[in-house]
Amino acid sequence: MKNIAVAFTGPSNSGKTTLIVELSKILQDNGYKVVIVKHDPKDKAMFDKEGKDSYKFSQTGADVAVVSPNKTTLLKQTTSSIENIVEMFGEFDYLLVEGLKTLPLPRIAIFRGNINEDYLEVTDILAIDDTIDKTNISKKYSCLDLNNYNQIIEWINKNGKKLRK
Repeated sequence: MKNIAVAFTGPSNSGKTTLIVELSKILQDNGYKVVIVKHDPKDKAMFDKEGKDSYKFSQTGADVAVVSPNKTTLLKQTTSSIENIVEMFGEFDYLLVEGLKTLPLPRIAIFRGNINEDYLEVTDILAIDDTIDKTNISKKYSCLDLNNYNQIIEWINKNGKKLRK
């Protein structure tokens, strides 16, 4: 197992989710196990529908696991550290994290249209498309082609954080 972790950051609608989905598909098509962690800073994500049993269970304040033949959904009433999450998933090849700017992981910032400097202090490399004028980017930042998934995977393989031996 590779156990390589990398994080993605950038403004809303910059293409983070789309990029992670495409990378995940490619990596899985090549036989790798991928784990994705999504940060939900505003606690907006909904995992069940009102009226369903699992929703009723989670509304009690208890931690709830919904187990079906093809998946397990865990509704935990407290936040988890990245270490807890990694432990829950067991063995994997790639951990792709969307958000969580405070995590000490190599980080790719995604930008389209313009560069939001608020993200640069936690960024290792930029992934941009042709809507960004490269001449306006500081020489201290290297750039990846947002639409070249193989180039991005290469960078991850070279620069991603190895979580386990």
